[in-house]
Order: sequence, then C-alpha cells, then structure tokens
Amino acid sequence: MLANPKLRWFYLLSGLFILLNSLLIVKEFYWGIAIPVAIIIALMYLFWLDKLLLFIVLVTPLAINFADSELGFGISLPSEPLMVGVMIIFILKTIFNSNYDRRILSHPVTIAIFFSLAWMLITSITSELPMVSFKSFAARLWFVIPFYFLGVLLFRDIKNVSRFKWLYMASLAVVIIYTTIHHSSFGFAERQGHWVMKPFYNDHTAYGAILAFFVPVFAGFMFNRERSRTYRMYALLASVILLMALYLSYSRAAWVSVAGSVVVAVFVVYKIKFRWILGALVILIASFYMFKSEILYVLEKNKQDSSANFIEHVKSIYNISSDASNLERINRWQSAFRMFEERPVLGWGPGTYQFIYAPFQRSKERTIISTNAGDLGNAHSEYIGPLSEQGVFGLVSIFWIGIVVIITGIRVYKNAVNREVRLYSLVSVLALVTYFIHGFLNNFLDTDKASVPFWGFIAMIVALDIFHKDSKFVKTGSMHALKEPEENPAQE
Repeated sequence: MLANPKLRWFYLLSGLFILLNSLLIVKEFYWGIAIPVAIIIALMYLFWLDKLLLFIVLVTPLAINFADSELGFGISLPSEPLMVGVMIIFILKTIFNSNYDRRILSHPVTIAIFFSLAWMLITSITSELPMVSFKSFAARLWFVIPFYFLGVLLFRDIKNVSRFKWLYMASLAVVIIYTTIHHSSFGFAERQGHWVMKPFYNDHTAYGAILAFFVPVFAGFMFNRERSRTYRMYALLASVILLMALYLSYSRAAWVSVAGSVVVAVFVVYKIKFRWILGALVILIASFYMFKSEILYVLEKNKQDSSANFIEHVKSIYNISSDASNLERINRWQSAFRMFEERPVLGWGPGTYQFIYAPFQRSKERTIISTNAGDLGNAHSEYIGPLSEQGVFGLVSIFWIGIVVIITGIRVYKNAVNREVRLYSLVSVLALVTYFIHGFLNNFLDTDKASVPFWGFIAMIVALDIFHKDSKFVKTGSMHALKEPEENPAQE
C-alpha cells in the first residue's frame, strides 16, 4: 500500500500536520487546526473560483458581524473577507486578460449597475465624510463584483442556479432552528421576537426580509415538474419552514412584501395586460388623492400597537399615531427629505446618513426610540436613503436597476423555451420583488445577508437571458471568468 507515491505523500503531510498542531496546542495556540481549511480556500482562489462563490453563499447566513460604532467600521466574518479576496482575483485577472464576456458588459442590467457604481464613486468624492463614503463604496464593490459580474458566469452552468438557492437555504435553516428554539424559551413572545435571531441577524426586520425573499423560490420549486417527487417534497418542507419562521419573525414589512409578490405572480402567470395594471394604479393613486383627508383620519384613529396576536399585529402596520416603530420611520424619512432639500444633486455621501441626520430631526417628530448617536439604523428605506446620500441620481439608479431587472426576468419567463428556465426566472423575479417592496420600509444592501442573494439573483436573471432562454435543453458548463466563449449558448 505504501508503494503508491501519492499515498506516501498523504501520510507524510498528515503526520507533519499532526505533529505541528500538537506543538501549537502545547503552546496554547489553537488556530493550527484551521491550516487545512486555509490551504483548501487558497486552492479554491487559484483553481475553483466557482466552488468558492458557492461556499461563500453557504456561510453567509451563519456569518457574524463585528462592528465598531465609534469608528463606523464593521465586517461580517467569514463571508466578507472571502468576498474581498474574490474581488481582488477578479480585478487582477481582468487587468492581465481583459477578456470578459462582452454580452454581459453590454446587457441593460449591467449598464444600470455601472451607472449606480459610477454615481456612488462621484458622490463619495464629494462626500461630507469621504472616509465613510469610500468604505461604503468599497463594500458595494465586494458585493457586486463576486455575485454579479462573476455570478453571471457561475450561472452559465444551469445547475448552479439551483445550488445557489439550496445552499443558502441550508444555512438559513440552521439559523431558523436556532432562532425558533431560542424564541420558544420566551414563549414566542412578540417583544423577544425582535432580537432572538442574534448574533446571525441584527434584528427581526433583517431576518424577516431574507425569509420573505426565499418564500417565492421554494414555493415555486414545489411545482418544478422537471424534478423528482423527492425534490418537490424537500421544496415543500423548505416552504413550510420559511413560512413558520416568517410568522414568528413578527416582521410586518416582510409579510407585506410576500403579499406583494403573490399579487405580482398572479399578474405574470395569468398574463394580465400591463395597461390594466397601470390603469388600476392610476385609479388607486387618484382615489387616495381625492379621499386623502378621510384616509388620514382613519389612519390616525388606529391606536393598535405591535402585538403577538396576528390580526392585531397586521392592523398595527398602518398605525401612524402611536406605534413607535412606524413613527420613527416617518421621523427618519422626514430627516432624509430635509437632507435632500439641502443637497439635491450630490447628496451628503454614501453611508453618511446615520452620522448626519440628527440635526435634521424635529422635536415634534421625535419618538421614544429616537437617537442622535446614529447607532440604531439608518434611513429605513432603500430609496429615501440614497436620495439623501447620493441626491436625485442615487434614487434614479436604484429604480433603474429594479425596472430593468424585472423587465428582463419577465421577458425570460415569457420567451424561454425550457420550462425549468421559465420557472427559475419567475421565482427569481418574485424574490427580488419582495425585496423591492421591503425596500420602501427598510434597507439592508449594506449587509452581506441581503446583498449576496440580491446581486446573485440579479446575476441569475441576466445569465438566463444571455445563455439559456433560447435553448430547449439547457447546457451545463464551467465558469471561465475572463474567457469569452467561442459559441453562443443562447443560440443553441
């Protein structure tokens, strides 16, 4: 058996590792056991970048954020350092090879993302707090480059679309089990439900947003007739787990976002004409304008606060008279609008809202949870926040990305030849719709938990559009990050 050279090397290296680790333990240094993991990750950077991306997806729900509020610095371990490494490898390969697939670079979604990044860079230069803004810009880069620009190439292999979603769900299930057990020790009380998911998620809103994001995905997988009954049963189990966790999260914004995605699903699946949808929106907006006094009167009469009772908790969604959470959101939004009025074009700089908004508050709008320290979140809106930090074009960039992504996804759903491609496109659009709706009430794209699935799902839609929508039999393949394919898979 020892005549095999590879086997001799295996035993030699294993023996050396055991000896070295034993010496380190004697010296009370216990990190030596991580050496093989570090070696494997280093090899992934060199040879298996696609597997490394999927590994990051797996560890992201379990990553823990370490933040220093005084320095305004925080990092999520181990996910973000791994993303930084992927970003650096991508940039170096781009410099030396400059052979990235041009179809991706010219895609409407990519153009919208380029505009967003370019404007973010400009407003970082003009920022009131440049160091804060450049850190925010750098964080956006290490989310977008691995999970969009490399993600599109990852999804050239159609199998990776499903792998991405199941890997994230596998770790998310661990978080759900932990949270549920922790929550049960408090009798599933509503107040404790706001923080029992720590240290994996900061609070129930971030946790609920991700649960809502994946509900349409696994609900859709239940109807994937291209897969086995066992696969569909696992999708059913995942859907039940997600819905149970969503209910126990007491995240009202997450519930609203799932309801919104159901409405969009009905519109898309039943092919309701866009002009009818637009007409209904016009009637709705006009009705609100005509009866705004009556509507505001009803809203102001609602005194229902957050509650463990489901009906009462739903009713508290539109309580703008006494619910501290709702009133604090309004306070933050009003402050953001005042910041925008003072600097409407360039804004105050990416990531600066929480450090600058305090003087823009009004005493009559402050609540019992208001603060001047900037340590309890930011503008609580994925749209109003960029409006105050990056001016009007910051808001335009977010809407531009959302619109072109949804249009692209629906077009793939309508035109794709393969049924599985159509399903993947639909569930990806619906997942993103939950986040776009949720974005009116919260913002989490500065965190790895939300950014990994958000940019990853956008990459899926673009990959399905470029590589798979015209293929009857979807083709698998490896990820060549900077090698332009000789053939166009989309034309097969």
